[in-house]
Amino acid sequence: MTYALDATGAEAATPAARVARRKALLQWIAVHSIGVAAALFFVLPFVFLLLTSLMDNQQTLTRDLVPHHWAWSNYRKVWDTPGFLTWWKNTLLYAGLGTVLSVVSSVPVAYALAKFRFRGRNLSLMLVISMMMLPPQVIIIPMYLFWAKQLDLSGTLWPLIVPLAFGDAFTIFLLRQFLMTIPGEYLDAAKVDGCGELRTLIKVVLPMARPGIAAVALFQFFYAWNDYFGPQIYASDTPGSWTLSYGLESFKGAHHTDWNLTMAATVLVMAPVILVFFFAQKAFVEGVTLTGVKG
Repeated sequence: MTYALDATGAEAATPAARVARRKALLQWIAVHSIGVAAALFFVLPFVFLLLTSLMDNQQTLTRDLVPHHWAWSNYRKVWDTPGFLTWWKNTLLYAGLGTVLSVVSSVPVAYALAKFRFRGRNLSLMLVISMMMLPPQVIIIPMYLFWAKQLDLSGTLWPLIVPLAFGDAFTIFLLRQFLMTIPGEYLDAAKVDGCGELRTLIKVVLPMARPGIAAVALFQFFYAWNDYFGPQIYASDTPGSWTLSYGLESFKGAHHTDWNLTMAATVLVMAPVILVFFFAQKAFVEGVTLTGVKG
């Protein structure tokens, strides 16, 4: 930036410098305006949802956006709805246990595909990728016949939980991509110190792979929490096995005119996912950023 001396001897910016500063200011305003607009675009629906959930039943049919009386009792009414607590327990079981089983079973497979050299490794990776591309609707009929006719587990969530104990293609692929970023020198040093493959995985790889594991765990947790298709197929005939996503549809049908209660139920379903992401967003963003650096 060039300067010139004014009559008093002080430095004064040249016209070119003033134009550059003005252009930088306008660019800053434009970029941040777009960011604020995008943030409002995503936040305003949640604000509307929350405000509607705190209205009384009459006000929800008006154009008012702010509740006249903050009806916090709506949440109590939803929570006391028969079956709502059961839906919560079932969803926690499905999402929590399913996430643990998926991560525990997928980590060794991803480690082998990332760090081992064996015949057929590329073919195995292609099979994993092909499973990711296979729509679940394609295999739902034979899978349902297997779980319902052979194992008599229809009406429960176990047909959705048990398969996760044998790995998940999406989780394996993302973890493999993340583990590829770990330098092999660390593994070689651990083996020189006498560590076997299992101990190397537990003592060296897992601590370094925490961001990637956190990312895939959140992906799996969110998927299971919001899953509607699976519970509809296996547990639709058994209300005691419903999850929140499927139970919310039933709740909405029973309270289709009570928009305040429907919105309150929606907030209660969404709140755990938002809180989990809020507290784990650092590890999630770091894991997603580092995943896929190497092919």
